[in-house]
Amino acid sequence: MHTVTVTGTGTSSVAPDTAVVRLAAVARGAGVAEAYEAVSASAADLVEVAARHTEERRIGSTGITVWPWHDHTGTRQGYEARHAYAIGCADLSAAGTMLAELAREVGDGLAIDSVGLEVTEDHGAGGVAREAAFQDAKERAAALARMAGAGLGAVQTIVEDGAGQGGPGPMPKMAMMRDSGGGIEPGEATVTTSVTVVWELVF
Repeated sequence: MHTVTVTGTGTSSVAPDTAVVRLAAVARGAGVAEAYEAVSASAADLVEVAARHTEERRIGSTGITVWPWHDHTGTRQGYEARHAYAIGCADLSAAGTMLAELAREVGDGLAIDSVGLEVTEDHGAGGVAREAAFQDAKERAAALARMAGAGLGAVQTIVEDGAGQGGPGPMPKMAMMRDSGGGIEPGEATVTTSVTVVWELVF
C-alpha cells in the first residue's frame, strides 16, 4: 500500500480572560529597619486594596529585598525596600479598577512591573485550530497525490503534534493600558496546533 504523510497547521484566536499583575510596594529609609517598616506599611495597603478586587488566594508575594540606595553622585543615602507581588484577576475590568485604586491609595509607594494577559479557557478555539490543521493537511496531501497521479484514500493515522500532550497552548500577551481609567484591552491570543495525517494513495 502506498501512502502520503502530511503535517498541517491551524490557528485560531481567543480573547484573554485573566490578568496577572506584577507589582511591588517600595519605600526608603535611613536604615534597614526604617525602610523595612515603611515598605511593610505600603505592602499592607497594597494587599488591602487588591483583596477588594480578587480572591485572597490569588495574591502572592514573589520577593522581599532591602538594599542600599545612592544618589546620582554615588553617595549612599539610605536603604530601599521592595515587597513584590503577583496578583491574578479573573475579571479584566476589575484588574483595571484595582490598578487605578492602588495608584491612588498606595501612591508613590507603588511600582507596577507588568500586566500579563492569559487564556485559562480556550472557549472552543482549540477545536477550531484543530479542524483548520486537518483541513490544511488534507489540501496539502491532495496536491501531492495529484502530482503522483493518484487520489486520496482512507486515513491511516492521525497524530496531533506538540499539542497532543496537553492541548494547544494560547500565547500570553502583554496588557495595553488606556490613558483614561486604567482599563485593560484584552486584544487576542493565538491558539496554534498541528496534525500529521497519513492517507492511503489510490491509483
